Amino acid sequence: MEFSRRNALAAATLAATIPARAQTPPIRLGVLTDMSGPYAGNTGPGSVMGVRLAIEDFMRENPGIRVEMVVADPQNRVDTGLQIARSWFDREGVDAIIDVPTSAIALGLVDIVKEKNKVALITAAAASDLSGRACSPNHVHWVYDTWAMAHTVGTATVQEGGDTWYFLTADYAFGHAIERDTGAFVTAAGGRVLGSARHPFPGTTDFSSFLLQAQASRAKVLGLANAGTDAVNSIKQAAEFGLTRPGAMRIAAMLTQINDVHALGLQAGQNLLLTESFYWDMNDGTRAFAARFAREMRGQHPGMIHAGGYSAAMHYLKAAASLGVAAARADGAAAIRRMKEIPTNDPLFGPGQVRADGRKIHPMHLFLVKSPGESRGPWDYFKLLRSLPAGQSFRPMAEGGCALAR
Repeated sequence: MEFSRRNALAAATLAATIPARAQTPPIRLGVLTDMSGPYAGNTGPGSVMGVRLAIEDFMRENPGIRVEMVVADPQNRVDTGLQIARSWFDREGVDAIIDVPTSAIALGLVDIVKEKNKVALITAAAASDLSGRACSPNHVHWVYDTWAMAHTVGTATVQEGGDTWYFLTADYAFGHAIERDTGAFVTAAGGRVLGSARHPFPGTTDFSSFLLQAQASRAKVLGLANAGTDAVNSIKQAAEFGLTRPGAMRIAAMLTQINDVHALGLQAGQNLLLTESFYWDMNDGTRAFAARFAREMRGQHPGMIHAGGYSAAMHYLKAAASLGVAAARADGAAAIRRMKEIPTNDPLFGPGQVRADGRKIHPMHLFLVKSPGESRGPWDYFKLLRSLPAGQSFRPMAEGGCALAR
């Protein structure tokens, strides 16, 4: 099949960059990511690089353990993504899949890793159900989720006077989940949701009819329950319709990341409210990683999903080394249990933990996008407004409906 030939070539190229250091059977990581679609900027090559850097660092510290990486693009199609996953597990010796660009693919992958007793390290998909009703002993949910993003942006915006909302929502699992979660926080904070318009995903480029519906609602806030190029195009077209002029609507972007702001430009993106779990300019550790990443990525700086690929891969590899490589490869659930037993700590997210429900917790941050005059140069885009501690950033475990939490 076409994707198999392309994936084999990518795997050979990437594996060749990581030299063999021992004759023991290797750990194989599969990066399932969007290499060319609407999420490629926030995942894609940057996610591959994040995992690659983690492998390099881990093998430098553990010269007796060999790690290989393969890469595939599911083209944001559930059937293609799950077919790749099964092929990786059944025929290519992959032990853990990382990234996973959409919630629909991730939710399907959960069943496969349970069936095969393998591992999923979900760093890109956002649906909070992944550590709720869809939790499993064979996967963890890293970086962020719809609850965390919605909790921060929804509550804070209502407190600043944005008490009536209209949603522009990507019509699939991720969009539905973030609209649901944000709407609940808006209501809890005393606001009202006046309606929503759902656009097809993928493939929508003209958002005009949906934006006109939002404008007609007279809501104060346009909540973007989409991501990637969809969010960028929504913001650009909203500005063209005058929705963002003073006294019109304010845009709350639940999942707009630094690469989206880079594509959008500060002139159009200034004053957006958004939430991230990682920003490259937070401290010396994040800046050092960003400099290393940028050297390999022609100046591009990492977003939170790219950093999450590094963080999740590194913690999994440490757990596998602690458990024993053979044991970790033979029993994915045992590897996940060890990941939960060992506290997480890296220079990108700081100290944290993987809870019993598979939710990795760490602080979340609320940012305001700078104006062109405030920015010191390329990639200097965010102004930190507030940080929430790890224990407050994610949904309480008892409220998620995860059987493992009970």
